[in-house]
Amino acid sequence: MTLNQRFPLSDAIEVDKLVEELRAEPVGGRLRVGDPRVVEFLTKFARKLLAPATARRFPELASLGFFLRKGEIAKALSTLETSGDALRFPRGLVFHVPPANVDTIFVYSWALSALAGNHNVVRVSSRSAGAAETVLEALNAALSEVDAGTAAAITATQRMVTYDRSDAISGALSVAADLRVIWGGDASVAALRKYPLAPHARDLTFPDRSSFAVASVRGWHEASETERRGAAEGFYNDSYWFDQAACSSPRAVFWVGDEAGAREAGQEFRKLLAEVLAKKQHVTEPAMAVQKRVSAYGAAVDGLVNGIEFQGNGIATLELADPAILPREWLGAGTFANARVDTLSDLVPIVLRKDQTVGQFGFSKEELTQFVTELAGRGVDRVVPFGSALTFSAIWDGYDLLTEFSRLVTVQA
Repeated sequence: MTLNQRFPLSDAIEVDKLVEELRAEPVGGRLRVGDPRVVEFLTKFARKLLAPATARRFPELASLGFFLRKGEIAKALSTLETSGDALRFPRGLVFHVPPANVDTIFVYSWALSALAGNHNVVRVSSRSAGAAETVLEALNAALSEVDAGTAAAITATQRMVTYDRSDAISGALSVAADLRVIWGGDASVAALRKYPLAPHARDLTFPDRSSFAVASVRGWHEASETERRGAAEGFYNDSYWFDQAACSSPRAVFWVGDEAGAREAGQEFRKLLAEVLAKKQHVTEPAMAVQKRVSAYGAAVDGLVNGIEFQGNGIATLELADPAILPREWLGAGTFANARVDTLSDLVPIVLRKDQTVGQFGFSKEELTQFVTELAGRGVDRVVPFGSALTFSAIWDGYDLLTEFSRLVTVQA
């Protein structure tokens, strides 16, 4: 029952030995919430990700690097201030199981858990490549640049490993954990939950989610050409960075306003989006192009759409026959359901609990607040401008993650 240690890069290790090492107190004392050693290491790591060559190759890693800058870390930790009789401590050992299709998400949850002072083990998919490999290289490089005390503490308490599917290993890591973090959809959650936890432990789950976009017809027509182009580029980033497979990437666009205005705005928006794809030299792989057509024609056969438009291989627009019947499954990168409604309130009955992110353009804060108030927590965890759907936050899927990764102890005399 051995695991390959990817960070810190080391020899393969038996699972029991790994758990024993992670349970031990590191030299220099146990980590605490906001531990300076973790802050120092994450700051060095962020600089690696923000290096121009890395940021150009993987723009999503630049976002991760920004998230882990020292100022952003301080801002996140400031939300954990306690008062009265409460003291905040780490939860203990956290076992993270991230998805393979969004191959940097594990860094966000791991970093926040480490900031909360936890010892962590992350199972990195053996199928991860590209950005994930760059992350692991940057982590190991950063480890060589911190002082000896920090390096020893990080090495002793933070591990990223790969292993083939194994009931024995997953079971051993689960029963040792004080908290298990499961990303990747309903099937992944169900599969991991078959491994029991210790009685005091619990799961933090991120199951299947779906997201959509809303655009104000009035807001679009009032926007400048620069703002419209910015919206198209932001929407590109939201949708194409992870081939539209991220839970927060929009899979549908609702135009809110009059019919004629919506038709005109939608056509211009898709024209600008196509220009962004050309500018970015976006390449749609042949298999993906076929997938989009299979999905689009399948939706038509099922009676879900009454119109299909392909703009090359990059964009497929499916005109919904009924906005209330919204296909939420992934249909292929660059495939977007499209519909019009009169008001944001018309979307309230459509929203489900699995709907996570609403990307928006052209609405006021008051309009969006009213929409969310009408939803009353029944669905939608975040509303963000076009271009921010993939921007991770310490509040995700309705969880305040730093709070989830720590625990409170009250003391009264």
